[in-house]
Amino acid sequence: MQPTITIDNKKISTQNPPYIIAEISANHNGDINNAFKIIEVAKYSGADAVKLQTYRPDTITLDCDSEDFQIHGGLWDGKTLYQLYSEAYMPWDWHKPLFDYAHKLGITIFSSPFDNTAIDLLEDLNTPAYKIASFEAVDLPLIKYAASTGKPMIISTGMANAEEIQEAIEAAHEGGCKELAILHCVSGYPAPASDYNLRTIPDMIQRFGLVTGLSDHTIDNTTAITSVALGASIIEKHVTLDRKGGGPDDSFSLEPLELAALCRDAKTAWEALGQVDYGMKSSERGNVKFRRSLYFVKDMEAGEVVTEECVRSVRPGFGLAPKYLYKINGEKIIKSVSKNTPISLDLFNQSK
Repeated sequence: MQPTITIDNKKISTQNPPYIIAEISANHNGDINNAFKIIEVAKYSGADAVKLQTYRPDTITLDCDSEDFQIHGGLWDGKTLYQLYSEAYMPWDWHKPLFDYAHKLGITIFSSPFDNTAIDLLEDLNTPAYKIASFEAVDLPLIKYAASTGKPMIISTGMANAEEIQEAIEAAHEGGCKELAILHCVSGYPAPASDYNLRTIPDMIQRFGLVTGLSDHTIDNTTAITSVALGASIIEKHVTLDRKGGGPDDSFSLEPLELAALCRDAKTAWEALGQVDYGMKSSERGNVKFRRSLYFVKDMEAGEVVTEECVRSVRPGFGLAPKYLYKINGEKIIKSVSKNTPISLDLFNQSK
């Protein structure tokens, strides 16, 4: 039986089109109107859900500039963690208007909580699900608290080894989660496609027995679409209005047209998988007549013996299949025929 979870009455499994999550993250760039616009982009691009991140600087780190809290290298070089999250976080009083706007547009909205107070806020908003970020996959108490709500959960596994993934799964189940999915993820920003090792996805499906998807931080859609062929049922991508917008996450996020392409192409990839089927497809039926078959290439009189020189395998396909060539070779025909006539069994007393 295929593992399945349901979010807002939408089933998620390999038997359903990929569930596309548009991640706003810090791409609001301090302006709630940008967040509203990204929700619109997600809706009209065909995404299934839009996702927020719910934290404040003081709920995710400490206001400290010691070496432990300094960022060296990468997109956020030179900042302290507190400075980064002060710039990136979404004010908590934005959550309700954003939830209300998503409901108005008819797109699912939920969030990644980063502490228990964030879960309490999201419960007040009746969030339909929870997403645990990769960096929090080792925070088992947080996972258990989110699981205690009874809502479906999705856990990203970036940086987690197999043992840590299993521990996170067990924490979710122990906390009361009945519907759980996991996402293969590489926590690099951006991450090169070569780091993704997408063959891990079918192994995860077999090893953990859960709905499995991809949280993709590459800068195009190739990795995400490829993952569908390997069993990914969920695709999560950061989305921005402008990749050059200057925000902390803009540079590795999809722009609106790219999100629309992902939603379209991921569904096409899923449809192309289909099922094991060796039969003729509906789109092929009109072309059967263009297959090869056996035709006479000279005039023949009744009683003449058919030889290979009299016959060719050519297109179209109105004659006998080429496999009958050696069966009719040496047989006498019972009536005269003209060249360019398709060969049929009724021209012979019997076929070998």
